[in-house]
Amino acid sequence: MAANEPEVTKTVKPERKKITTKTLVTMKQRGEKISALTAYDFLMARYLDEAGIDVILVGDSLGNVIQGNATTLTVTLDEIIYHAKIVRKAVKTALLVVDLPFMSYHVDLKEAVKNCGRVMKETGADAVKLEGGERIAEVVKHLVKVGIPAMGHLGLTPQSINIFGTYVTRGTDPKEARQIQKDAVTLEHAGCFAVVLEKIPAALATKVTKSVRIPTIGIGAGIHCDGQILVTHDMLGMTEMFHPRFVRKYLNIAELSKNAFRKYIKDVKHEKFPNKSESY
Repeated sequence: MAANEPEVTKTVKPERKKITTKTLVTMKQRGEKISALTAYDFLMARYLDEAGIDVILVGDSLGNVIQGNATTLTVTLDEIIYHAKIVRKAVKTALLVVDLPFMSYHVDLKEAVKNCGRVMKETGADAVKLEGGERIAEVVKHLVKVGIPAMGHLGLTPQSINIFGTYVTRGTDPKEARQIQKDAVTLEHAGCFAVVLEKIPAALATKVTKSVRIPTIGIGAGIHCDGQILVTHDMLGMTEMFHPRFVRKYLNIAELSKNAFRKYIKDVKHEKFPNKSESY
């Protein structure tokens, strides 16, 4: 280096520590909000992890946004394991949670533990997520007992859509609101490290959040949850047929993509692609 040449100081970003279930509880205690999004493939998971997301969920919502089905009920255990194994390859620091598909933990405790064990062992996930309150408390207890961290899910639980009959907001009825509060406490006592609250009134979500020591992750449940989660395809504007008011679109990838496709088609048709520099 020349005598008068200024020394260049490189800025090195501090390496992020691996997010764990304990990290989330600590974040709640210090008032730091938890960010969570879904991923089903390697590249999306890599982008999310590198961006600094706290939690990545391999959700059974893949039944909707990947498989094109009307509900999440058709997703199988093998399918969720397949996608989770792919996502695991890209995730370095985020907490990786995997949804348990419909009927994979409902028959009996032995089968539930066995299926959850498959998910953990075959995918390298950090935790599993299951829907329901009091009715799944015993399952949660057994999972935690054998070393499988469990995240709960209350409110609008998509696997129960045929019982609900509609995607209307849950917990508006006082009786159901009390049950959701009770279920949250039950899940905490059973050993859940966190609970998702989906599409319930913000006031109810606030009460639940204050009544438990574990973090609440909201989706359509207001600002006072300990964190927020969305389906990544929704917040990127990739899904055009689904417009719930709780989804904020940060991009319109659907339109951007279609415009790019149209331009490519036009270039091919008019022999503008490839040009000389793009040929060998």
